[in-house]
Amino acid sequence: MAVETKLKKWGNSMAIIVPSSLVEKRKLKENDTILVEIVKEANLSEISRLIKKRKISGQEAKDEARRGWD
Repeated sequence: MAVETKLKKWGNSMAIIVPSSLVEKRKLKENDTILVEIVKEANLSEISRLIKKRKISGQEAKDEARRGWD
């Protein structure tokens, strides 16, 4: 199940908020171990705009969408 949430600063770390509807549905409780898959959203509308204006090539667009992710 995919859920969109924001990353928040928590002390010196980063944290996510799990929506209560998901907590209830999955019967989650404090200290449960869960698996989280991280997927970065690329700013596709901005990349598309740059391609249309011929400011960047298709390869540069792919590189931009992947920037910062190993």
